Formats: sequence, structure tokens, C-alpha cells
Amino acid sequence: MTFKQQLAQLSAILIRAGREIIMPAYARSVQATSKADGSVVTETDLACQHFIEQELLKIDPMIGFLGEEMSQAEQLSCLQQRGGAFWCLDPLDGTTNFATSFPGFSISLALIRNGHTELACIHDPVRSETFTACLGGGASLNGQPIHCSEENVLSNSVGFIDFKRLQREIACRLATEKIYRSQRNVGSCALEWAWLAAGRGQFIIHGGEKLWDFAAGSLLASEAGCCVGDFSATELFPTSSLSSPILATCSRSLQDELKQQLR
Repeated sequence: MTFKQQLAQLSAILIRAGREIIMPAYARSVQATSKADGSVVTETDLACQHFIEQELLKIDPMIGFLGEEMSQAEQLSCLQQRGGAFWCLDPLDGTTNFATSFPGFSISLALIRNGHTELACIHDPVRSETFTACLGGGASLNGQPIHCSEENVLSNSVGFIDFKRLQREIACRLATEKIYRSQRNVGSCALEWAWLAAGRGQFIIHGGEKLWDFAAGSLLASEAGCCVGDFSATELFPTSSLSSPILATCSRSLQDELKQQLR
């Protein structure tokens, strides 16, 4: 099966999960509870993860699975297996938005093989937008090729910045010094990655995204022409950690300039 055929399969699964599980629950204004780390979870997260995991088993039962709603011990066990392949899923990225009726959430799925993301699919069920990418094959939105912004001047750029997870000194500097045009924080890391890839912003700064937050999005952005890495511009993969700081930009000049700001 070609990458294109595989991405069509994955897209169909995520679109169905969005249509049959997420959006009906969103219309009912579901209740959320807090996990041990302070993040939010709903029954919809769990139901969506279970559904997608079962559908992925039908594709290839030999591929491992790492989902956000698994225990950390299970996640690390999957991550630390050398070689092979595993799916990396965030069944509902932006759960706080979802639980408060803010229309900014998504499903993010990646296939990681031998330490690198090979396939990526991010589905936005509110806007009916499905972003896909395969390693070396470019990025697409609803089947049409996309490319990141060509902006290379920081003062003209709009960035997605999560201040909460930055060191205080860096957060204060980024919030008060007028070095970029404007800032957004959507509340869904996967959407920010997808929108960066589609040219709807010029950079992402995040103090610590989880693997399931960036596994799919980082491939989308890379295949759309972005520079992707951590605060020192080191590549995100291969990784043995469940989290990493993120610096992703639409051009090398923006990456170099922002890297200096993050020191």
C-alpha cells in the first residue's frame, strides 16, 4: 500500500471519529475532569482513543500504539522499544477548549517508524479540515498541497506562543518587547502545527509539548517547508523523551533570530 493510500485510510478513520464521537459530544456540552498532571480529560477523549486504536489494529496489528490517555509507564514502554513502528495519537487535542465550548480542537495521529515520523494526519472536525503528510512527500489540506508562509522578517510575523510553559524571564521578554507583529495561543498544539504548515502563522514557541502534540504536526510543518526543532534548533527526532520544547518557523532567518531570543 502506498503512503497516499495509507493517508486516505487514516483520514477516513479520523473523520469518522470526529463526526460520530467528538461532534455529538461537543453539542451536548460534556463535563470534564482533571488528571494527575492538571490537564483535562473527558469521556470523549477516552471513547475516541478506544475507537481509533481498534481501527488501527485492523490496518496492522503488529504496529504498536501510544495514546495520550494511556498511563505514563505504558507510553514510555512503547517509546523506548528500539526499532519497529508505533502509532502516536492525541484523540482530542484541545480538551479544555472542547469542554468549554470553544471551537478549537482536533485529532492528531502519527506513524513513527525507527525513531522518525513517517505519516501524519490532523483532523479538525469543526472546520472539516484534514491535514496530511508523508515523509518526503509533502503536506496537504483536504487533498490539496500546502506550503508554509514565505515571511522572513520577524517584525512582520504572527506566532503561536504558549507563555505558561516558558521560563519567566523569556516569557516576560516575549510578552513585552515588540519583536513580532502579533501572538496567538489557540489551545490545540496540533491545530497550531497544521496552521503553521498552511501559512496561517509564521512560528511556534512552546516550552514543553508532549510527543502526541508534535509527532504529527512536526512532520506536517517540515513537509510544508518549515524549520522544526527545539530551542537550540536541534531536530525533535529521534527522541527518547515524552516531551520537548518547540521552536518551529516558516524560514531559517526567523529560526535563527528566535533562537537568540530563547537563550
